[in-house]
This record gives sequence, structure tokens and C-alpha cells, in this order.
Amino acid sequence: MSGLPEAQFEPGSNEQVLKNRLGIVSTRDMDDTETKALEQTMDTLIRQYDLAHRFTASDICECHRTWLGDIYEWAGHYRQVNVSKGDFPFAASMYISALMEQFEQGVLRRSTPCNFTDRAEVVHALAETHVELVLIHPFRDGNGRLARVLSTLMALQAGLPLLDFSMIAGDKKKEYFAAVQAGLDKNYRPMESLFAELIERSLSPS
Repeated sequence: MSGLPEAQFEPGSNEQVLKNRLGIVSTRDMDDTETKALEQTMDTLIRQYDLAHRFTASDICECHRTWLGDIYEWAGHYRQVNVSKGDFPFAASMYISALMEQFEQGVLRRSTPCNFTDRAEVVHALAETHVELVLIHPFRDGNGRLARVLSTLMALQAGLPLLDFSMIAGDKKKEYFAAVQAGLDKNYRPMESLFAELIERSLSPS
């Protein structure tokens, strides 16, 4: 596995930064680079996908490639290494292709285009889609942020504003990860609660 580009670290980074096209060795510089690229990508994707678009697994790969393609060789390709967060393992790499196909035929087909008129249906669609994509964790890196991108594009389809995920990055980080884990049992209620609050904050920014 160590021969795979996605399993390698950038020389000189003390195994803190994944091997990249730009030769970046600082985690801070890489964070800044990825963040700026994501801001540009969001503008591109908003124009690319209209309000009636039904998202596919290929779209998700293309979104990832658009964002990170100039940074990582493996951008847009399903990971070939297993990854975990703490002692929580995400889907095994050998199953990702099949899981993403199921995700497309099931969740994405049910939930997009996300043009439901009932707010509760919108919240459920956002929560289920977000949780299932994060649990699959199809790429070597950037999965959580990509899931937030998809949630934002879906919210726009529902006539909502751009979603502000800053609250999840702060005090509610543990609550967010617990909500993801609850999805293992198809329990989306904790994530629905977070999205309902997130939507309210986005509609009424302080």
C-alpha cells in the first residue's frame, strides 16, 4: 500500500502533510491552500449544478477533483487505503465503489434534487445524505468538507441560503461526530437536529 500516492507523505513534512503536487510541507500552508481552493470551487459548483439537478456518484468525484485536483494526484478517485478517526473505522476501501453506487441509487435518488416544500423533508434529506457520505468516506482526504459542499448545494435547491457550518467546527464538533456515528443504525435524528439549527442560523445570521 505504501507505493500508492495517497499513502505517501510529502518529504520534509515529518509525515504531517500528504504527498502533493505543490511540494507543500507545512500543515498550516496546506490548510490555507485547501481552504482557498474550496472557496473558489464552491463558486464554480453553484454555477455548474442547477436547482433541478439529481446528483450522482460521478458528480461527487468531479466535485472532489475540481477542488483538490491541482493539489493531489488522487483527487476525484476513490481511496485505496483504509482510514479511521480515532478508533472509529470508516468503510473499508474495497467496498467503496459498491457503496457509492448504492448511495447514488438510494439516498441521492431520493434526496436530490432537494426541492421539497416541507422543511422537515429538506432537513431529513440533508441529514441522511450527509451522514451516509461521511460514513462511506470515499476519498483519502476532504470527505467532511465535501459532504458540507453537497449539503450546501442541496440547500440551495431547497431555496435556502448558503449554509454556515461554523457552529459545527466549534462547540458542537463532538455532537456532530456522535450524530455521524448514530447513522450506523440509520438513526438520522441527531443530525437532523444539527441541520435544523444550522439552517435557522443561516437564515438569521447574527
